[in-house]
Amino acid sequence: MPVISFANAKGGAGKTTAALLLATELAQQGFRVAIIDADPQHWISQWHELSGPQRNIEVISEVSVASLQGHIAECARTADYTVIDLAGARDAIVTTALGLSDHVMIPVQGCAMDARGAAQILDLIGLIEEKGRLSIPHSVVLTRVTSMVTTRALLAIKGLLQARGVNVVNTPIVERNAFREIFDCGGTLHTMDPAKISNLDRARENARAFALEVMRVLPVRVVRSQPARRFLRVVGNAA
Repeated sequence: MPVISFANAKGGAGKTTAALLLATELAQQGFRVAIIDADPQHWISQWHELSGPQRNIEVISEVSVASLQGHIAECARTADYTVIDLAGARDAIVTTALGLSDHVMIPVQGCAMDARGAAQILDLIGLIEEKGRLSIPHSVVLTRVTSMVTTRALLAIKGLLQARGVNVVNTPIVERNAFREIFDCGGTLHTMDPAKISNLDRARENARAFALEVMRVLPVRVVRSQPARRFLRVVGNAA
């Protein structure tokens, strides 16, 4: 069962939207998905309360540093994928989640503040890897990309990050009304009325492409090879 965390030390980078889009698309594909809502804002928990029970999706809202490992272990028995939405911070629970993840997604908008928040997460991953002798795969996912951003500009951004050794997800998450409406109205992209939501077909295509790319990188058979207990011994030093 792959564990995928979404982290950026700055809030508002689009990580909660990216996490929910991935989770709901995986569920649409028939996978059982557990979402661990470790963001103090609890946007995904509020979405779940508004939406009611969703097929193939479980949301865990009460999360602490002490309970996180237990939640992940429990999810491994019931879910095909676990998605963790983290606070816009660099704290103990973020550190713990990074160390227990099979892949860390770092959402970034095209602004300097988001880039600095992402750099803090990259530095934290490097510290955990050094102290815990771990390898934590991670990627940047570009979020809230507008129609004003050209293909050439996206390639330039990706090239800059890749030149610094940072993997970038090929599918950016485009700015769409439908992605905001999910949190306002509940449900998923697949339960929305296309007559009421502009460009819903494009939003669905974007979310599906993102999920398919993640599935190729992290198939269900992925099992973490690094002993979690070795990481947990060094969490306090890295936080």
